[in-house]
Amino acid sequence: MTLEILPVHGIGEVGEGDDLAALIAAAAPDLADGDVLAVTSKIVSKAEGRVTVGDREAAIDAESAGLVARRGPTRIVRTRHGLVLAAAGVDASNVEPGTIVLLPVDPDVSARELRHELRERFGVTVAVLVTDTLGRAWRLGQTDVAIGAAGLAPMRAYGGELDPYGNKLTVTAPAIADELAGAADLVKGKTSGVPVAIVRGLGEWVTEEDGPGAAALVRPAAEDMFGLGADEARREGHREAVSLRRSVRDFTGEAVDPAVIERAVAAALTAPAPHHSVPWRFVHVSSVDLRESLLTAMREAWTADLRGDGFTEESITRRVARGGILWRATELVIPCLVRDAAHDYLDERRADAERTMFHVAMGAGVENFLVALAADGVGSCWVSSTLFCPDVVRGILDLPGDWEPMGAVAVGYPAEAAKPRPSRPTGDYLLHR
Repeated sequence: MTLEILPVHGIGEVGEGDDLAALIAAAAPDLADGDVLAVTSKIVSKAEGRVTVGDREAAIDAESAGLVARRGPTRIVRTRHGLVLAAAGVDASNVEPGTIVLLPVDPDVSARELRHELRERFGVTVAVLVTDTLGRAWRLGQTDVAIGAAGLAPMRAYGGELDPYGNKLTVTAPAIADELAGAADLVKGKTSGVPVAIVRGLGEWVTEEDGPGAAALVRPAAEDMFGLGADEARREGHREAVSLRRSVRDFTGEAVDPAVIERAVAAALTAPAPHHSVPWRFVHVSSVDLRESLLTAMREAWTADLRGDGFTEESITRRVARGGILWRATELVIPCLVRDAAHDYLDERRADAERTMFHVAMGAGVENFLVALAADGVGSCWVSSTLFCPDVVRGILDLPGDWEPMGAVAVGYPAEAAKPRPSRPTGDYLLHR
């Protein structure tokens, strides 16, 4: 295969209502069947009247379907077409000062119409690409890509075929339209005043049908692994981790990597605490036998308390069954409070306030732990049971006497995906004074 890439000189300045097919045919009289015509989107926009006077930021807002990233004054957005571009493709270069150019309303339609005009009026069957410039994830610099296409399959899928070594290809699918757009830009340039190029030598790839257009190359937003900039993704992840922190009561049984629990404990240790202390201790009961002994002893203590309260055996069975979540969980973690940095006060008022300070810090640490698990896709449920039998817990786990068990956390991968908790109106929960 031999390709020629030919610049088309003499197009001149294009204005609203100009006949692009006639301009191109006059500047390229040797245009032939099977050629691929790469046309810069800017002259398409100019001919279609997509030039305006006004505030560029407002134009970007109007052309945007969503923000992907912002770095200083630069906005990377997803356009109404699904394209991810800086400034939504709104351009103030190569136009009269004070004016801006928007992308064509539908670049695929523009490509089809230009192709039909060239075939009907000038008798040539060509493929047409409408091109624009964008950057790429993982790479520096920019390249031209096809934002509109007609008469050419935009992508060549090799899935299921064998390579020369007999290996089956699965994901190999070159974006032919983009590769041709980038090649054509080598002779068009950005300042040479050459908005059109011909790629010759691919006649067997030019089709009678218009084809699916460049829209076939647009990755759906839901499948985009880079749908947000790094900073934006981190912020969104932080917000989602809080809303996804739900009480999970059923687990898959899949093992949880100890490193996940390690990271969650590290997050817990960043919570605020009185007197610059570190009052949190987390006991990961990883031994199955020890865990069973602990839960059995806790259940017996709970049953004895309920019998002492006069509950019936039927009622006791129902109540004790609520603790089944700790048996079903993949992992069990016992958070403990250690108040070795607490101040001693002679009066009960201040002593009680000191205890409360540490209890508040304990809640902050546990919440950090739960949110960090949720951020790793791991479910959890805090259960208060160890608060009611601290001596049993300390005895079974051989913990120091000043460690105060503050509930238990059931940990594991959720049997069902957790849905974000809907926002609750602050209403009466937020007072302004």
